[in-house]
Amino acid sequence: MTAMDLNSDLGESFGAWRMGDDAAILRIVTSANVACGFHAGDPAGILATLRGAVAQGVTVGAHVSYPDLVGFGRRNMDVTSAELQADVMYQIGALQGLATAAGTRVRYVKPHGALYNTIAHDERQAKAVIAAVREVDPTLVLVALAGAPLVQWARDAGLTVVGEAFADRAYTPEGTLVSRREKGAVLHDDKLVAQRMLRLVREGVVEAIDGSLARIDAQSICVHGDSAGAVEMAQAVRAALEQDGVVLRSFADPA
Repeated sequence: MTAMDLNSDLGESFGAWRMGDDAAILRIVTSANVACGFHAGDPAGILATLRGAVAQGVTVGAHVSYPDLVGFGRRNMDVTSAELQADVMYQIGALQGLATAAGTRVRYVKPHGALYNTIAHDERQAKAVIAAVREVDPTLVLVALAGAPLVQWARDAGLTVVGEAFADRAYTPEGTLVSRREKGAVLHDDKLVAQRMLRLVREGVVEAIDGSLARIDAQSICVHGDSAGAVEMAQAVRAALEQDGVVLRSFADPA
């Protein structure tokens, strides 16, 4: 029986600024990457998202970031290893406290934005994040870009790692994400995206931007919740997988 996890970045509203439709996405996904206040999210909003996740039976993870509210965590930062490690530990701890109050617990860590992209290949910063996770709770799963060097670095350090694919992103023939600066990097056709993800689950490949097949070893699919048409695309992906007999459940849940 084939199983797959669907995850989305949630809890990112900040004060009067609203980001995405958490309530709608929580009815679709199996794992919620919840902001921890460093790139987005305020305590009351984060708590509300956590309570929504509990109501829908959705697994919760810490969506940790560089300290970059103005840039939404999408700006690269050359921080020291000690600073980065402490920042990540702080964010996990903050979310754990709110999760406990909501009646759940943090089960995994997924870095956000520039931090996610940097540690996929930057060994120094990657090791700081790995150390932070290990010191807070070595049973936490780390979600990382499928095929990136980070996957093996974290496994060598003793962490459980889940490889992630992105539903709405184009891939290079080497299995890496096409830069957002390039034409065609972001996909908008719900039916096309749904069929691509079904093929990924069934065959372990996606069609690359040049028409070749790229192999992707992913155990979770990210469906973004903050773009136009995000809910409809997430629904299309879930429907295509379910109609083909794929079991949708969080990677953190027992088989």
